[in-house]
Amino acid sequence: MPLKNINPTTTTAWKKLNDHFNEAKDFDLKDLFRNNKKRKNNFSIEYSGLALDYSKNLINQKTIDLLIELANEVDLKDAINKYFSGDKINAIEDRAVLHTALRNNSEEPILVDDKDVKPQIQTGLRKVKSFSNKVISGKWKGFTGKSITDVVNIGVGGSDLGPDMAVEALQFYKNKLNTHFVSNVDGDHVSEVLKKLNAETTLFIIVSKTFTTQETITNANTIRDWFLNSATVFDVSKHFVAVSSNAEEAINFGIDKKNIFPMWNWVGGRFSLWSSVGLSISLSVGFDNFRKLLDGAYEIDTHFKTADFDENIPVVLALLSIWYNNFYESETEVVLPYNQYLSKLPAYLQQAVMESNGKGVDRNGEEVNYQTGTIIWGSTGVNMQHAFMQLVHQGTKLIPSDFIGYKESLHGMVVHHEKLMANYYAQMEALAFGKTKEEVHLELKLNNKKEDISTLLPYKIFKGNRPSNSILFEKLTPKTLGMLISTYEHKIFTQGVLWNIYSYDQFGVELGKELANKLLKH
Repeated sequence: MPLKNINPTTTTAWKKLNDHFNEAKDFDLKDLFRNNKKRKNNFSIEYSGLALDYSKNLINQKTIDLLIELANEVDLKDAINKYFSGDKINAIEDRAVLHTALRNNSEEPILVDDKDVKPQIQTGLRKVKSFSNKVISGKWKGFTGKSITDVVNIGVGGSDLGPDMAVEALQFYKNKLNTHFVSNVDGDHVSEVLKKLNAETTLFIIVSKTFTTQETITNANTIRDWFLNSATVFDVSKHFVAVSSNAEEAINFGIDKKNIFPMWNWVGGRFSLWSSVGLSISLSVGFDNFRKLLDGAYEIDTHFKTADFDENIPVVLALLSIWYNNFYESETEVVLPYNQYLSKLPAYLQQAVMESNGKGVDRNGEEVNYQTGTIIWGSTGVNMQHAFMQLVHQGTKLIPSDFIGYKESLHGMVVHHEKLMANYYAQMEALAFGKTKEEVHLELKLNNKKEDISTLLPYKIFKGNRPSNSILFEKLTPKTLGMLISTYEHKIFTQGVLWNIYSYDQFGVELGKELANKLLKH
């Protein structure tokens, strides 16, 4: 069954939210905290080592109640059930949306067209495990009998961004293999990667569902030509494997049929790192850690599927996003991981969010007359404090912020970590509460700047009232990374349901490609 088609702006809850916004737009976070000593507890959720504190948002209990009323009125619960049970909720392409099935470690069957897909998922995982173990242990030999030292993932979009982000994020857990990524059709990209490689000891993974993606196949052909300067066509199968649903083309390329890993049409590219597309992750950190990544995601799947909406972390994050996007007309959200390992998370989320929810036509095929698809951007703390945070603190735009933090440092650098986390908490406090005219006046006076007070005063005032969420884990592990990514996946889904759009097609990617192919012929 497809999702229900309910224009959110026609609901009773939306009208109530519009009325409520007239009162909420004057909310002051200082007053909200002053008037409710339990505010932090009231607006916090903890689940399996993940703590969300959303108390520093321009909301009160009525706001949350009305947003949940909206979720109920568009029947979010029904949509969640369809999402997990294999219904074809990507109705335009007549596909189920089942990246959640890839990490489901329960015994229950998951049906697509009345067929249980669990056995093929488990077979695929066993193949990833067996292959990873062979390469990591050194049993897999190249054409001169040497073990593999380097792995190159050749893909683009979802076949690149997710694995690249995860490999970078889990560097602490990596083994002796060096992992590289080639995505851009710009020849400078592939040339720079090839400079670092030895053909005798490099394994290439070509990731393309159709095995016809222009960028990926162009790069793959260039790399094969480079490889054949040292080897013969009979050696290609020892150094190239594929993740694809087009076995015929992969075999024509020179890949052994046994070394083609499956892709399924019920998994969208940008949600595919949990599948064989994550082979480079499994090779980089070992299959056991890859399994922990999946298990972390499954924990959030269970939470999202079963928790009441007011205790449901992805749902609350999505509702807050709707609140700012559609009522405050705040078009962007900034994602700020206070962990250098997560430097590629904002770029990964840009695709996940903007390719999914950047839609201007609703599920009835009609043009929407309300905002959808938030713009996502960000960087790591504290780097961004010395870059764009000026605009977030004192600019003219209201930009909701997600701060992602970890209580523990992986390398045990306690002094560094204390300073990092002091900044983590300080930034959210500064955004929320700012600095008043009176506080600035006193500070300038105490610093003997009496003669400069009238000049400096307006520039040093922070209005505050800038919303933020604190998303906090114990430490960065494969499991907590899985939990984090899964949280954002379900936030995206929830937003799409509420906006009455289809989140899982991406026709907006096609037109540029078509025109490029036409221009190429000329």
